[in-house]
Amino acid sequence: MKVVDVIAEILKREGVEFLSCYPTNPLIEAAASAGIRPIVCRQERVGVGIADGFSRVTNGRRIGVFTMQAGPGAENAFSGVATAYSDSVPVLCLPVGHPRGSSQVFHFFRSAQAYAPISKWVEEITVTDQVPEILRRAFTYLKLGRPGPVMVEIPGDIAVEEFSGALNYKPVKRTTSGANARDVAEAAKVLLQARNPMIIAGQGVLYAEATDELIELAELAQLPVSTPLEGKSAFPEHHALSLGTGSGVMPRTVHTFLQKADVILAIGTSLTKHNITAATIPPGK
Repeated sequence: MKVVDVIAEILKREGVEFLSCYPTNPLIEAAASAGIRPIVCRQERVGVGIADGFSRVTNGRRIGVFTMQAGPGAENAFSGVATAYSDSVPVLCLPVGHPRGSSQVFHFFRSAQAYAPISKWVEEITVTDQVPEILRRAFTYLKLGRPGPVMVEIPGDIAVEEFSGALNYKPVKRTTSGANARDVAEAAKVLLQARNPMIIAGQGVLYAEATDELIELAELAQLPVSTPLEGKSAFPEHHALSLGTGSGVMPRTVHTFLQKADVILAIGTSLTKHNITAATIPPGK
């Protein structure tokens, strides 16, 4: 098996059903041979967007994957990966790189260097026998902790080399951490003692698929709920307790309740200050 065949087989074992791609790239043919459907885009930014959107609508349960050619192809994908990084979306990017013998030549574009600031993890394959371990690390970063794009660069010469090792690969198990029970009890006590509490529910609710539990909590304590843009639809906007989406532009309901609230329970959101995607939290809350 060639390295690209090994990568395609690992993707298949991880449940990848399609490969968003832009030619030329030997991984595309390898994926098609393994039964993974290639979807060829017309521009790399769009290809990342396809993978990004797929990960979002499946709440990260299924990972979107994009592959592209070296040089200009890898360069053109930058804005798409930056968007996924800003929005904490798990996307696997597999760019082909320049062959190892020329990758250091000035001024060839190297994905492993250029994408490091906008990736949760980035790694270059340098030895063929390391492929299963590198892909296992990649999927571990994709499935555990705060989501984000992960990149594995495949040098052009390594892509078509023969893999001599044993492919003992099992899919990475997804694990999640639970809240400390004492912290939950303390939060409940604070909420019940508050005069004007409210909830801000982010996209973490979507990734946890916890909308039903959020509705139950809101109804039990009669808590109004707002969402930032990334958390839109985490709480049904036709619900009587919905305030709508709070961002740089917001309905009067969100603004009014934010000003009046004495306690804000943030669920699945970092409350990162941003003048477009999230409402500004007034001081003293």
